[in-house]
Amino acid sequence: MPTLVPKSLKAGDTIAIIPTARAIQEDELRAGIALAESWDLKVRLGAGVGRKRFQQAGTAQERTEDLQNAIKDPDIRAIWCARGGYGTVHLLEGLDTAPLKKDPKWIIGFSDITVLHNAMLKLGVASLHAQMPFSVAGKSDLAKETLRKALFGESYVVHGPADPAQRNGVCEATLVGGNLSVLYSLRGTPYDLDPAGRILFLEDLDELRYHADRMIQNLKLGGWFAGLAGLVVGGMTDMRDKNPDDPFGKEVEAMIAEAVAPFGYPVCFGFPAGHIDDNRALILGQRAKLSVTAHGASLAFGVAPGA
Repeated sequence: MPTLVPKSLKAGDTIAIIPTARAIQEDELRAGIALAESWDLKVRLGAGVGRKRFQQAGTAQERTEDLQNAIKDPDIRAIWCARGGYGTVHLLEGLDTAPLKKDPKWIIGFSDITVLHNAMLKLGVASLHAQMPFSVAGKSDLAKETLRKALFGESYVVHGPADPAQRNGVCEATLVGGNLSVLYSLRGTPYDLDPAGRILFLEDLDELRYHADRMIQNLKLGGWFAGLAGLVVGGMTDMRDKNPDDPFGKEVEAMIAEAVAPFGYPVCFGFPAGHIDDNRALILGQRAKLSVTAHGASLAFGVAPGA
């Protein structure tokens, strides 16, 4: 099934900011609103902005209705998830994504928004793993510029550093993935990911190292790593041991390198995407070209095949 790619935005289009998980106040969105307006986009805030029920931006039903309204509204051309945290999974059972087959629009976010990326992949519509409006002020210029280029349909290339554990090579395939913990939590559900023949992207934040190893072993034993076209490992940020005096003894990147050692596809580490300041935009569900050389790694989007 070919992936549907939402239409490129143009000046005057409307982007909705929707909190699907943790609560957020309007003043926390000022930098994100200003960024979108600097691109000549109109911004519409979802009803959940300013609403708080314990940690989250309303009940599951309220948050689902907020996102559903944005999906159905033909004037809204992109949906920018306000922030992550936890709770987007609560929306899956009540959310009707079918209108996006007829009228695809960008869903943008990362971390907990991996839930929606998997749902969009299942639907056959591309989505954007990119910085959200919360805390966007502190992100790199390239994080913001790659988001703009993706939204406005411009081709671009994201470059990453060389790493001693990388495996060189080139491949072209559909990019999938997101947050390791969220992907792991969706295993065995209708929103589980099948990465076979695809480029898999992984990132995570603030996990115990042995918890990360448990997740990686699950993916390994489940056959995820056997059939990949390529692997891109982004930020594995603030990983830690439960007891620093009794360390697990292995970094997450080393765990992954061991898990994929039997295979020959290109692999890179330290790619600029995830819970880092330089969180570049990645188009999920669309073909990309991964190149890993002695000089570093790159992912090309919207570039002619073979270029």
